This record gives sequence, structure tokens and C-alpha cells, in this order.
Amino acid sequence: MLKEVKRVIEKEISPLLAMEGGSIELVSVEDGTVKVRLRGACAGCPMSQFTLVNFVEATLKEKIPEVKEVVAVDDSRERFEELWKR
Repeated sequence: MLKEVKRVIEKEISPLLAMEGGSIELVSVEDGTVKVRLRGACAGCPMSQFTLVNFVEATLKEKIPEVKEVVAVDDSRERFEELWKR
């Protein structure tokens, strides 16, 4: 299932997020749960949860029925450290 999830993210999800200045990183796939990290404009967007559920999760579930849920990994510490270095 990992290969299928990677393919859908690369071919169908990433290009559309990139059009809005965002990106997505696949963290893991385990027992039907897909963990992702939203980056760029998506990371700080107030609509990121909406995007995650109604676009990312919906697309993956449509293409790969074994996907049960999509969860965003919180990288707020990493973002803080990145901003601190600037």
C-alpha cells in the first residue's frame, strides 16, 4: 500500500497543493493510517485541517480503499526551530 499512497500523493495531491504554495510529505503508512506532514503555505494555513480531510484523505480513500484515515504529524517544534534560525 505504501507504493500506491506515494504514487497518489506525487501524481494527484502534491501538484494541487503546490499551486497554492504548499506541499506534503509522506511520513508513514501503517494499518490503514497514513501520516503526512504539511509544509509550505499548508503548514500555517487555518484551512489545513479542512484540506487534510476533504482533499488529501478523500483522494487517498477514493483511490486506495484500504486507507482508513490520514493524520497530520505536528511539526510545530521543527517549524519553531527553523524560524528561530532565521
